[in-house]
Amino acid sequence: IRYIVAGNLLVFMLDLFTHGVSTAFLTFVPAYILRGQVWRLITFIFVPMSFSPLSFILMTVFTYFMGTRLENALGSARFTVYYGLGVGLNIIVGLLLPLINPMYQMAQTADMHYLHLAMFFAYATLYPDMTVLAAFFIPIRLKWLALLDAALFAYDILAYLSYGQFAMALLPIIAMLNLFVFFSPDFSRRADQFQARHRSEAVQFRKAVKEQKRQRGYNHKCEICGRTDTDFPDLQFRYCSKCTGYHCFCEEHIFNHIHHTE
Repeated sequence: IRYIVAGNLLVFMLDLFTHGVSTAFLTFVPAYILRGQVWRLITFIFVPMSFSPLSFILMTVFTYFMGTRLENALGSARFTVYYGLGVGLNIIVGLLLPLINPMYQMAQTADMHYLHLAMFFAYATLYPDMTVLAAFFIPIRLKWLALLDAALFAYDILAYLSYGQFAMALLPIIAMLNLFVFFSPDFSRRADQFQARHRSEAVQFRKAVKEQKRQRGYNHKCEICGRTDTDFPDLQFRYCSKCTGYHCFCEEHIFNHIHHTE
């Protein structure tokens, strides 16, 4: 990922000094590639998603931060395979789009935007409970940011479909397909861990309820009349949401009592 970021920085500087002329020779345009400009199959990887200085800095820092940690977690070899597979799928789709619709012959049909967004899913899969500072001051867990990322993918796909650009909708879909193919074992492991933890918490809760009943002889007791669920098993008991703290009442007194304020 360090080479990707360095390449992005180099292309950004070239674009700055050539006023965009150099970048026009680096993007992925099928018609030019078929005419012999095969270097575009590689150089499009290093073209930044934005040439606005602020946006470029933020996106580059984000890519470096996320990419280096993901690479350290996966290992350079596995990360290279994942990233390379994403690049390969982008190239295939980029070359196929003009066959689906000739209007894409002279269009930029491949970039790294969706691959980098999909990388964030991979990072959030490995570290879902890690807390980061969103908007520089709001702490938020990665799993919630991943849901926002998913919403962006869904929005782009639906937008392409609504405008009749069915071929372009393949770009975000392919990026996610690469993610799920490569990280499906990690997704399965996370799901198994979640189910195991949920079952463990449920078992512990039932044990705690049984132990409480064994010690006190009941689970619920009305604070007004003193009746319990052991003595009156058909009686309904509720906890008042307006009282401060947890205070239990039977069905006759849940709406007929003085609310606790302390």
